[in-house]
Order: sequence, then C-alpha cells, then structure tokens
Amino acid sequence: MPNLFSYGTLQKEQVQIETFGRILKGEKDILSGYTIEMLEITDPEVLRKSDQKYHPILVFSGNPEDEVEGVLFEVTAEEILQADAYEVDDYKRIETVFRSGKTGFIYIQK
Repeated sequence: MPNLFSYGTLQKEQVQIETFGRILKGEKDILSGYTIEMLEITDPEVLRKSDQKYHPILVFSGNPEDEVEGVLFEVTAEEILQADAYEVDDYKRIETVFRSGKTGFIYIQK
C-alpha cells in the first residue's frame, strides 16, 4: 500500500471523508529538508471541503535541520489519484523517505 504524508488539511476527518469516503489510518512521522509556507486557495470545492482559505505547502530547503511534522497515511493507488484531484494546481506530488525510513508521497510547491 502506498503512503501519503499529510501536514495540513488532509488530516481533517471531514476532508478525508469527502475526498476518500473514509477516515484514513496513519502514524506520525517527520519530513526533513522542507519548510512550510502558506498558499491562498481559490478553488471553491477545496475551500468548501477544508473550510480554510490558506493551506500549508511544502517548500524544499535542503537543510536537514528543517523538519515538518505530519501523519503518514496508508492509502490505495486509487486514493492517491483522489488526493491529486483534491490538491490545487500549485502542488505537485513526489515520493520521498521519512525519518521513520518509510517512503511515501508528499505534495510540494511546483
């Protein structure tokens, strides 16, 4: 099963239910080498689901001391595509390794 790292609105149960049709299971993990900035969301459907005008977005810093805490969720390949549809065009999905040694997908700034 693929893993999906959430550091923002995908941790909200309401967003999970509306995006995936279920509440996801996951474990806390840490991503090194990134910082978080805030992105203004204008997509009406994403605004409705998240109830937040500004969403966090990962920005690569390359500094191993920069860390972002989040949750590494177990998802299906189909749910990865559903997450892609939820994220606005300012995000792109890549795969990386976390402090736990597990691999998973993250959404970063394009």
